[in-house]
Amino acid sequence: MRRLLFSLALGLLALAPVHAQEDRALSDNGRFTMTPASNGFLRLDTRTGSVSLCTVVNGAAECRMAADDRAALLDEIDRLRKESASTARRAPADRPYLDQGFTYFEQLLAWMKGVIQGDKQ
Repeated sequence: MRRLLFSLALGLLALAPVHAQEDRALSDNGRFTMTPASNGFLRLDTRTGSVSLCTVVNGAAECRMAADDRAALLDEIDRLRKESASTARRAPADRPYLDQGFTYFEQLLAWMKGVIQGDKQ
């Protein structure tokens, strides 16, 4: 009985990618959104976010990529992520004065603990 259930579950898992591909093909029908513009229409790719300006010339639609700052913004985001990662990798041990400051602070705490314990005795 367990083998039958296992075989059935395995068969269903094997069919899942086929069903997912069918769903993706159906969802591609709504991938582009068209919006009227003064000299044609704007086509928005809802998957990538790119915008194209389309005009009708001699009965055929011609689409050209609209001026978009998206690529420049994505490049800037990538540059800032890399800069942030390199800054985060720097160890505070590169600054010896921090170690010296912590040493002085530990000595101060030890002295204060001795003063307080000395008052209790």
